Amino acid sequence: MSDPFALDYDSPGDGPHGHAPAAPSSAPPPTWLDDLNPEQREAVETTDGPVLVLSGAGTGKTRVLTARLAYILARGLARPWQILAVTFTNRAAREMRDRVALLVGPVAEAAWLGTFHALGVRILRRHAEAVGLRSNFTILDADDQLRLLKQVMEADGIDSKKWPAQGLMAVIQRWKDRGLTPDKVGRDAGTDYAAGRAAALYVAYQDRLKTLNAADFGDLLLHVLTLFQTQAEVLAEYQNQFRYILVDEYQDTNVAQYLWLRLLSQKHRNLCCVGDDDQSIYSWRGAEVGNILRFEKDFPNAKIVRLESNYRSTPTILAAASHLISHNEDRLGKTLRTGRGAGVDAGDAIVVRGLWDGGEEARWVVDEIEALQRGGQTLSGIAILVRAGFQMLEFEERLITTGVPYRVIGGPRFYERLEIRDAIAYLRLINQPDDDLAFERIVNKPKRGLGESTVQKLHQLARAHRTSLMEAALRMVETDELRPQARTTLKSLTGDFERWRSLRDAMALSELTAMVLEEAGYTAMWQHDKSPEAPGRLDNLREFASGLEAWDTLAAFLDHVSLVMENEAMATGAAVSLMTLHGAKGLEFDAVFLPGWEEEIFPNRRALDESGQKALEEERRLAYVGLTRARARVFISYAANRRVFNQWQSSLPSRFIDELPKDQIRLQSDAGHFGGRADGLGEGWQSMTKSNWGRASVRRPPATVESQWEEIPRESSGGYSKGDRVFHQKFGYGLVTAVDDSKLEIAFDKAGVKRVLDSFVSRA
Repeated sequence: MSDPFALDYDSPGDGPHGHAPAAPSSAPPPTWLDDLNPEQREAVETTDGPVLVLSGAGTGKTRVLTARLAYILARGLARPWQILAVTFTNRAAREMRDRVALLVGPVAEAAWLGTFHALGVRILRRHAEAVGLRSNFTILDADDQLRLLKQVMEADGIDSKKWPAQGLMAVIQRWKDRGLTPDKVGRDAGTDYAAGRAAALYVAYQDRLKTLNAADFGDLLLHVLTLFQTQAEVLAEYQNQFRYILVDEYQDTNVAQYLWLRLLSQKHRNLCCVGDDDQSIYSWRGAEVGNILRFEKDFPNAKIVRLESNYRSTPTILAAASHLISHNEDRLGKTLRTGRGAGVDAGDAIVVRGLWDGGEEARWVVDEIEALQRGGQTLSGIAILVRAGFQMLEFEERLITTGVPYRVIGGPRFYERLEIRDAIAYLRLINQPDDDLAFERIVNKPKRGLGESTVQKLHQLARAHRTSLMEAALRMVETDELRPQARTTLKSLTGDFERWRSLRDAMALSELTAMVLEEAGYTAMWQHDKSPEAPGRLDNLREFASGLEAWDTLAAFLDHVSLVMENEAMATGAAVSLMTLHGAKGLEFDAVFLPGWEEEIFPNRRALDESGQKALEEERRLAYVGLTRARARVFISYAANRRVFNQWQSSLPSRFIDELPKDQIRLQSDAGHFGGRADGLGEGWQSMTKSNWGRASVRRPPATVESQWEEIPRESSGGYSKGDRVFHQKFGYGLVTAVDDSKLEIAFDKAGVKRVLDSFVSRA
């Protein structure tokens, strides 16, 4: 079968690869141009020279890209293979190809249209030898990449426990995103990883890839960039070929992609980039907002077209979003306005709701969802957008309790996450020592040196005696069947489980879970993991433990989890969408709930600590994205108090609330402090947003748990002695009767004698 994309090198003519250049058509403009507004049409018909289309949320970005590509073909400005159109997802590429085909027919199939990585593969297959590969090279997936890097690290004697391969892979991929080959790394940030061996390991990893005739995803961009920078004739070939270059989501390009485009567009300079600097929210995966901000400097005399007519949201939502994002300094500037015509209804005011705590917030959100549903709103038109995945638990629990169907978009449900399944496996094994599936899951997690051979021997013994793996382990540690080190480790593990099991009824479940995960080394495993996912997993574990406070017994909680896991609410019909703000970009809903608008959660404290003002502006762009997902209604909420891993803390409302225009807001508060629209609230508004409102009247529970996941150690709450009078949130007042390091034996007035960690109590 012939390749529809194959280039005909033998055809006569003076165009690239022997193709004659297209001749501009004298036919009248296509009638479908009449469906575009003036801004959109200007972006489509400006075909001479560099063009930056600043496309605000809901302003028809995809329509403009599609129409521009179709217009170039319809007017004969280029042949299909002389057009390069780059998207960020395969779905977007398919959608664009299908839309163009509807306008100009199947000729669009011959355009070079796809993601950066797909186009990179296509180019590399033709020129692989120039970068040390063969044309049939293998593209490694994420698991294979990590496995190969581990081999390289082991060969170099790197301690994988101290320096996890995931962390080094993240460093290498950042270098590749920035277009840095091993010889260009030098003293770049990240070189101190693995005791200063990161750059050398990068060299070894790339050499190993070439030996295997393989490339990872970062190489698909880096090798093409290297090809263009070192092979002048290859670069000239593609510069001649691509008369028009179109780029979607330009604000999400990384440095390597940016350099790619600059090199390819140098001859014809017909580069059209479509994007929105106000929606650049992916710096954590290499996106560089500076690419779009310096477009005019990179391409002098470039045409800037602003798409500001929004066809999605009400004027109220647009005014609020525009006012909020105007607080950013690093932006090119535009103001969204309704594209629905004059006289359109402004729409409902944005509701800002202050609540007592996170549990009240979840109840309020779901109550409002049910009210919307009773009013005729379909559940599929409703979304809850959170800043971080750990916030989902309370909403999932409430949605399950009330029977409201929901879907988690862009990731697993909370209890299906890897780290939560691991934590639950520990609890299952405490509750039921014969749970072989749980035993297999955690016996070597974190790594304890108990490999497959040890587990295999346990299976053999368990089958022979018709016992569980735990019982087999208890028997085997008394024999010489295992190596001394494995026997010692296994004996320690089984002893830990016996001890934890003995404490099951004497400790609060949240406390027991914290102690188990800490003593098992599971918390430390994620603390030392340098992968980008690790901080989020720690947050999820913190929220998981916090949620256990509501359960009186371990058995009751595990029964609940089993029912949740069997729940088919994801199912077939309409359902509320639950996702992170990052996952919501490109989507739209009738009603959007934005919970957790509090300082340290949103804007995110970790992001601000790492990148300061730059991170704050990206957090604000994230808030802008959240607002502009809504067509008709927006509900923002925050809690006056929030429990972070059972540590109650008063919360400040997010500074982003104060940056919303007060005439577009309707304020609510459980405390009854605010009501009506925000007009003229004056001191009340300032006191709500700039002080820890209600702190004096908040009867917060005492600090109840030491945060095992805090990156920065805090002062110990220890120092208790026999005879001290203390208070425990669950067991009440009591007298310390014995002290064993951080563990206390306490005779409680009503609950009897219990053993607890010292950080779970406060002095009475």
